[in-house]
Amino acid sequence: MFKNSIIIATALGLFAAIALPAMAQTASTTTAGGINTTVKTKIACVGAAVNTREVAIGAAMTAFTSAENAAYAARATALRQAYTGTTSSAVRTAIKATWATFNSSEKTARKAWQSARNAAWAAYRTAATACKAPTGTGDGVNSSSETSGN
Repeated sequence: MFKNSIIIATALGLFAAIALPAMAQTASTTTAGGINTTVKTKIACVGAAVNTREVAIGAAMTAFTSAENAAYAARATALRQAYTGTTSSAVRTAIKATWATFNSSEKTARKAWQSARNAAWAAYRTAATACKAPTGTGDGVNSSSETSGN
């Protein structure tokens, strides 16, 4: 009899530990200001933060790829011009200048991308934290998958 009571109590305890938090996620909560907010609203808040982040990252990636394309086009034009030189010294000087300009353009584009990407993720983290959504509803753990621009 005592053994059965322990088994039943354990089963009820496990049920309470598993089912009640799951049920609580659909229940309403009241914030400090007395506003009734549901978990659904909090998750939608995180969704809006994700959308804002993705729009910012998309714009930053567009700017980055445009800058990269411009750097490669300018390099091609400059190298084409460099090889019209009539002396080895003139060609060498033009090639060196072309690659220095290209490398500078690449560095500038990369830094701008990284800065914009980091700013978008930082803004997302701040906004998502303010949503006070249940654990696991954000996707911030995936930020390492982002293109680094190195």
